[in-house]
Amino acid sequence: MTGSAPAHERRPAPRRGKDRRARVLPARPGARHAAGRPTAAVIGGGIAGLAAATALAERGVTVTLYEREPYLGGRVGGWPTRLRDGSTVTMSRGFHAFFRQYYNLRGLLRRTDPALAGLTGLPDYPLLHADGLRDSFRRVPRTPPWSALGFVALSPSFRLRDLRAMNPVPALPLLDVRVPDVYHRLDGTSAHDFLEAIGFPEQARHLAFEVFSRSFFADPRRLSAAEMALMFHIYFLGSAEGLLFDVPRSPYPAALWAPLAEYLGRHGAEVRTASPVGHVERVPAGAFEVTADGATRRYDAVVLALDAAGLRSLVARSERLGDPAWRERVARLRTAPPFLVTRLWLDRPVAPDRPGFLGTSGFGGLDNISVLNRWEDEAARWAARTGGSVLELHAYAVDPCAARHDQERQLLQQLHRVYPETRVAQVVDVRHEWREDCPLFSVGGYDHRPTVRTSDARLVVAGDVVRTDLPVALMERAATTGFQAANALLEGWGLHGQTLWTVPDRGRVAVLRKAATWVGRGGT
Repeated sequence: MTGSAPAHERRPAPRRGKDRRARVLPARPGARHAAGRPTAAVIGGGIAGLAAATALAERGVTVTLYEREPYLGGRVGGWPTRLRDGSTVTMSRGFHAFFRQYYNLRGLLRRTDPALAGLTGLPDYPLLHADGLRDSFRRVPRTPPWSALGFVALSPSFRLRDLRAMNPVPALPLLDVRVPDVYHRLDGTSAHDFLEAIGFPEQARHLAFEVFSRSFFADPRRLSAAEMALMFHIYFLGSAEGLLFDVPRSPYPAALWAPLAEYLGRHGAEVRTASPVGHVERVPAGAFEVTADGATRRYDAVVLALDAAGLRSLVARSERLGDPAWRERVARLRTAPPFLVTRLWLDRPVAPDRPGFLGTSGFGGLDNISVLNRWEDEAARWAARTGGSVLELHAYAVDPCAARHDQERQLLQQLHRVYPETRVAQVVDVRHEWREDCPLFSVGGYDHRPTVRTSDARLVVAGDVVRTDLPVALMERAATTGFQAANALLEGWGLHGQTLWTVPDRGRVAVLRKAATWVGRGGT
């Protein structure tokens, strides 16, 4: 299908959540639809590539989306697998939380689900330490600074004598996080050293703070403190959306990506899965040649929406792409340590009071446990039919030298510690997914990461590894940079861009902002 989409399919206006201070970045004006139908190749079918392809196709650009895997969604994708009991189910790379601060990602999903009915909220975000301490975000106020004060007041992790021993001065930059200023101030410090300087109580650090750093699949000693500070701002100190989140009611392909692929098709885009790109060539005629599946096709522009390793590899194979400085940036990208996702289909349920999601600390390599049949319809149907349950275990930042079989066995042992009723359960089937493709935001690495724009106006980059001057991270950074990449191309073609939303771009309380500025200028 070509031409304009029917009226009922036109893109919805972006929507923010409950935070009235959320920031809007208006779209650059221009023609609403392409007259000459420029062409673009979007390489990578994860969140960033899907966002870029959607914004371009909606405005009349002829888009071809290339994805090497047989499924869309990237690290939030899924694929069918057959269990020993004969059931066909969907396997994935693990749990993802769709926070209410993910304005641009949620805007992408609204293309096919305007009310976001395919998402459901979990009632709590509980965190459990091996010594029995438990934290919860359910009753914590949403609006800063009451969110921070409420968490400290409600949390058993913070004891009065520990609070007295803390040094609040190094923590003041958290009260006024701005991008890119936070990177200039903190990128040279590790998340671990930053928390050490503040003197956070160890239990509180594990329960309340390392959960942020481990969201990056990295050891806090290797993670930039600037990235962790940005996480604090997005989820806790800068936004009034709170720390509770939504999850898809169905597996990722059915809930999210199959409908979006159909939407792209209705807008004239060609979606090519299981189609790895071997080479991209800039040709003298002002175009790009993209080689995939043994065929070469020509495009006016290219969006590189790949993970760090994929981007590094494709650029290395495409010798004439970009300038030397940009190629050097790409070559320096690194990935975080491997992580393990273990999915278990058990012959009996877990205790009825087990939460749908539980963050853990101090249980060996176990970082969280999900009970999928609490919210996912496919897992719930399997559990209802068999009388069992479907559990998922995560281990982030695993030692690359560790024996994988031992890690898998240890995760199961730690599950038995946390949920003792699983000790007598029989494993109907199990899947172990080992991956090593998340970006590493290392100490001092910000200046070396690629940006959306390159020296070539028709070559843009998107993904959660990409540097952007907006307060976004993780899946929301992927969606945001995908839209930004599309906007960069649309601007060159004189087409109307995509409006974006972010959390507030500075601290919420004036007096606290002044205190943070004072520290930044060297106050003591």
